[in-house]
Amino acid sequence: GANDRIHIGHIGLGQRGSNELKSYFLPLKGSRSIASCDVSLDRREKSAELIRSYYRENGISAPDCSAYLDFEELLLRNDIDAVHITTPDHWHVPAAIKAARAGKHIMLAKPLGLSYPNYLMLKNELKDHQVRFHYATQQRSMKHLHLGIDMIRDGKIGDIERVEVWAPGKNPVKSPICKEVPVPEGFDYERWTGPAPLNSYCPDRVTNNSSWFQYDYSIGFLAGWGAHPLDILVWGIKDQVSGVYSCSGEGTFWSEGGMYDNIYSWDLRYSYQSGVNVHFLSTDRAEKKILNHRSLKEENGTTFYGSKGWISLSRSSAESDIPQLNQKLNSFPKNAGGNILSEENTMGQLFLDVVNGSIKEACPLDEAIISDTISHMGDIAIRLQHQITWDPVSGKVLDDEKANQLYVRKMREAFQV
Repeated sequence: GANDRIHIGHIGLGQRGSNELKSYFLPLKGSRSIASCDVSLDRREKSAELIRSYYRENGISAPDCSAYLDFEELLLRNDIDAVHITTPDHWHVPAAIKAARAGKHIMLAKPLGLSYPNYLMLKNELKDHQVRFHYATQQRSMKHLHLGIDMIRDGKIGDIERVEVWAPGKNPVKSPICKEVPVPEGFDYERWTGPAPLNSYCPDRVTNNSSWFQYDYSIGFLAGWGAHPLDILVWGIKDQVSGVYSCSGEGTFWSEGGMYDNIYSWDLRYSYQSGVNVHFLSTDRAEKKILNHRSLKEENGTTFYGSKGWISLSRSSAESDIPQLNQKLNSFPKNAGGNILSEENTMGQLFLDVVNGSIKEACPLDEAIISDTISHMGDIAIRLQHQITWDPVSGKVLDDEKANQLYVRKMREAFQV
């Protein structure tokens, strides 16, 4: 019935946010999208009209969709049950904290964020306001990955000894030079910047690539793409990667002169007290070092090596050197290129199932913190050019105050949480 449907507000409606709105949410019978919010007037109005048109053209009864500039105004609505947050990275956790305080259930885009104290604040707010959280890593809704994770947890490949993880380091773009121009009408650059430092405006600064590859807003694809295969790592062997670990490695930064200043190529090693070792590389390096086992050279993935054999998992493929396991992992429908097909809207339904309590949290915050921190420790070790040791109990890098300072971002006063 109408009263049982979950009402959702969408915060951040750029390319990713609008695509998820269309494929994850609009087809769902158990929810209605009733609010759109973006710092761009054009995007929020177009998204609101898209929602209205979809419901109208499909004969679906739904409240009118309202468009908002300020997401805090959206959060004041008592008829909104949950929010779908797909802002730039630097806004993820601050927006989620405010949503939790407003009692809204949260689906939050990956990667998690930039400042560890804010993660702890979000954790407390979720608990205090009884809010359910869903970290939006798509693979948690994919059947072949559930099967592979179950095999690993059931000991089908024996005791896990080491894991290899790889992800793309950058897009094939050049680092632009910012040529300052006036902020265009209909775009609130002050709000887009939010808690980050306020830099000069130019159109190139507020593209997807620029928000990913500038340190003021993110740590690049170390977290942005790394979130996916690192989530698979944590999903499979959470207990073994939850303790103290050391991290060392090296990486390559964008060339000086342009706006981009993040790491785009890396080779990192993690040694855990549990005895597990993790090797995390950018795909350009993985192709030369760790993908020999793969028949399908997917650009991101996670390979678990156990005492009996290995299983390699990614969003479009799954393989094992154990024939019986490999046969089961490859029993799913595939396209002509050999990639496993996945239903498009399963991620949205998974979130609804979490919100209505029919399942427990499918990708909870504590697991998101573990995987995101792996990315940050890699970034910090490369920037400081020495090994560091992370202690999740104290929430600090041991005996290294400079390293700890890099995991705390100062927020502009008007946007503090």
